[in-house]
Amino acid sequence: MGSAMLRAAWWTLRGLQRSLVPLSARMSSNRTDRSYALADKVAVITGSTKGIGFAIARRLARDGAHVVVSSRKQHNVDRAVAALQGEGLSVTGTVCHVGKAEDRERLVATALEHYGGVDFLVCVAGVNPLVGSTLGASEQVWDKVLDVNVKSPALLLSQLLPHMENRGAGSVVLVSSMVAYVPIPKLGVYNTSKTALLGLCKSLAIELAPKGIRVNCLVPGIIKTDFMQVEKTLPYLLPDFNDIYGLFGEPEECAGIVSFLCSSDASYITGENIVVAGYSPKL
Repeated sequence: MGSAMLRAAWWTLRGLQRSLVPLSARMSSNRTDRSYALADKVAVITGSTKGIGFAIARRLARDGAHVVVSSRKQHNVDRAVAALQGEGLSVTGTVCHVGKAEDRERLVATALEHYGGVDFLVCVAGVNPLVGSTLGASEQVWDKVLDVNVKSPALLLSQLLPHMENRGAGSVVLVSSMVAYVPIPKLGVYNTSKTALLGLCKSLAIELAPKGIRVNCLVPGIIKTDFMQVEKTLPYLLPDFNDIYGLFGEPEECAGIVSFLCSSDASYITGENIVVAGYSPKL
């Protein structure tokens, strides 16, 4: 390692030590009422009208945050917003296909218009258009999966970053999958995209630490959601799923850790890939 790289690493660690969250916030975190741990904070959540994303939106809102939900279809957004507002929660929403620049811009604009800023970004949206050979995947499939699953979180964060900086601190949670650690046959392109998110988490955590913005990655196991329609496509794999991951999880079992990662209780946690899967095969 050259001297320039050593100096860069030293300055990065110095930034991590100094800039994550003010010490006063850390010291006061143990006195926070957990039911309002995110009071008056603003969270933008992609892919959040059902499944894991919806559970996260509900939990953050119940913990006091103003939440902007989004997904590709207007009727799903309307249904999610109505359900959460019906619980007395502070929620709005907009259509957002995260792979489209104009939709990302609208998502940012919605958050600013309704709540005046952004503190948290949670990236749940993901696609898997192919079940089959990794090397047999077309260039279009590779482009779609990587655009939505990997590029869009980075591009959306780049648009939100100035507004998060204005708040003085922030938290980002990327949602990967256990297939990043234990690849599932015939889901090679999807597996690869979710592995890339683990690296993106590490890189962004280092880059954004001096700005007081933490970046972590949630790594769910097999969760009971609509995304599990793979059951109908690959029934012969399901016994292996259960052998590898243990019992299937519920979306709500992913939500609490995200709320924690957004709160001041996690002020000294960044760059972590956190598994919520009943069992983790990694050290």
